[in-house]
Amino acid sequence: MVVATAKQYSASEYLTLEGKAEFKSEFINGEIIPMAGASANHNKIAINFCRLLPLVINDQMYEIFMNDMRLWLPEYNRYTYPDVMVVASEPIFVDQRQMEVTNPCLIVEILFSSTQTYDRDSKFRQYRSLPSFQEYVLVYQNGYEVDHYVKESADKWILTTRKGDDAVINLTSIQLEICLRDLYKRVKFD
Repeated sequence: MVVATAKQYSASEYLTLEGKAEFKSEFINGEIIPMAGASANHNKIAINFCRLLPLVINDQMYEIFMNDMRLWLPEYNRYTYPDVMVVASEPIFVDQRQMEVTNPCLIVEILFSSTQTYDRDSKFRQYRSLPSFQEYVLVYQNGYEVDHYVKESADKWILTTRKGDDAVINLTSIQLEICLRDLYKRVKFD
């Protein structure tokens, strides 16, 4: 009996293919996984989050990247596209092309019902392999609700859930408060 196996790609083969592709794909340890499109609410939330982030807070400069910047996770041989990433001071890129960042302090994922478990579990575990990573925000699309993880130590993360339009997220890695009413501006719930 012959068992069919999916073709395995090297990271450089993936980057070559991704450079020519019409649609984005993630790279997970040799496999290329096509990404689904985003809803209007998903895009509105990502844009609102970026709009609420100033480039300088208390004389600290930040770089903000939205869903087209790849993140390299070397420990897991993985390239992914977080919805929003924030880098404190200067980003560290894989190479001079500046297409893959390696040092976010804050990552935001906007949850789909189909990817929610994946974002909470596997992705979060892999993001934690980055020494710079300090904060993870998971934003629900169907109501005013956010799960906010903050790194307390190398092996301890604290979860705070915020609900309601008056709720506030206190981002510690960039010293900023965001009201959920502002984050969900113009979002239409089902």
